[in-house]
Amino acid sequence: PATQELLERIYRDEYPRILAQVARQTGDLGLAEDAVQDAIGAAIASWGRSGAPANPGAWLTTVARRRAIDALRREGRRSDLETRSGPLGPEPPEAPELPEARGPIVDDQLRLMFVTCHPSLTPETRTALTLKYVCGLRTNEIARVLLVGDDAVTKRIRRARRKIRDARIPMRVPAPERLGERLRSVLECLYLVFTEGYSATDGDRLVRVDLCAEAIRLTRLVVDLDPTNAASSSLLALELLQDSRSSTRTDDAGRPVLLADQDRSRWDRDQIDEALDLLERARVTTDRSAFAQAYLLQATIAAEHAVAPTWQLTDWARIAATYDELYELTGSPVVGLNRVVATSMAAGPAPALAQMDELTSDDRVVRTHQWHLVRADLLERLGESDAAEREYRAALGTAMNDPERAFVELRLDRGPGAH
Repeated sequence: PATQELLERIYRDEYPRILAQVARQTGDLGLAEDAVQDAIGAAIASWGRSGAPANPGAWLTTVARRRAIDALRREGRRSDLETRSGPLGPEPPEAPELPEARGPIVDDQLRLMFVTCHPSLTPETRTALTLKYVCGLRTNEIARVLLVGDDAVTKRIRRARRKIRDARIPMRVPAPERLGERLRSVLECLYLVFTEGYSATDGDRLVRVDLCAEAIRLTRLVVDLDPTNAASSSLLALELLQDSRSSTRTDDAGRPVLLADQDRSRWDRDQIDEALDLLERARVTTDRSAFAQAYLLQATIAAEHAVAPTWQLTDWARIAATYDELYELTGSPVVGLNRVVATSMAAGPAPALAQMDELTSDDRVVRTHQWHLVRADLLERLGESDAAEREYRAALGTAMNDPERAFVELRLDRGPGAH
């Protein structure tokens, strides 16, 4: 059990990095994935007998590289990976020295992300592939952030691997002048990774700090590639603004704390200040594409919350107007649901409920627990306690993780009229 727990942690923390290293050096994503899986199998057998090494991640990296070399030998291929790895002993004590990355991108995971966002793959396939291999999300996590079923995600990833293999898509970063054509997919993936970290699919945590931090780290690297890019600067601003509230989003029991009840004195002011600077820089660029504007509008909304001294003094009218603009631009059902909340604060529950009725045909949002929570709040504010309780019970049945379920149960325990 201790070995399984350690491997689970390593999979969460280090699998994407290990895979990216091996993929870069072998030039073959499928081969790299098989080699890393073989290394994990070797760890289960070895660590269970003799205990884990001092540096488990380095151990897995070394074994994966050597398994990849073995596969290359069997297939009669040659790679400079073999010459870099040194003698092949029975036990790899440490990771061999890695070669320096060349070109404008030196981070292995970001390099791999630009590879998996190859333009010959469909947008849906690029996203699923990147979330799995670059960011280490599991199938159910990917399904949630893409608002699709688990089977659909599995099929997309299989198609992507097959396409990469059959089309012989090279595992290399494009030339600097061609990075821009893949930037949209890269940013979309980073946005989804942060979303999963900010509100975890399942488990006993509402926030996955590791995913939020990784998304921010990689987005910073993208911004460094072109500091004048409005889309990447706006996305980084949005991530920083949202992450600045992380320490206040749950109580001591791990249950969600509503924005209205959060201790704003504990918000990270350094992150907020950095985000506001990024947002100002993005606003003065000439990029008025829908893609860049979508991130800019979301960051603008988050900034309004960040600068408001209290929940009551928040500029709800401006937030609602910005959501109107964002919803018109994207048509996203998630944006539409957030727009309902902003409208309820700016104009009251009745017009918000009317807006919500316009979204009922979209199962992607109707089947979520957030839908039922928002509807319960609106009904309750309209004095319809029985209908509100039914919505709370529906939310309990669709909540994805333990903190969300605990939050809904707390609402129900307060009894009718006291939610």
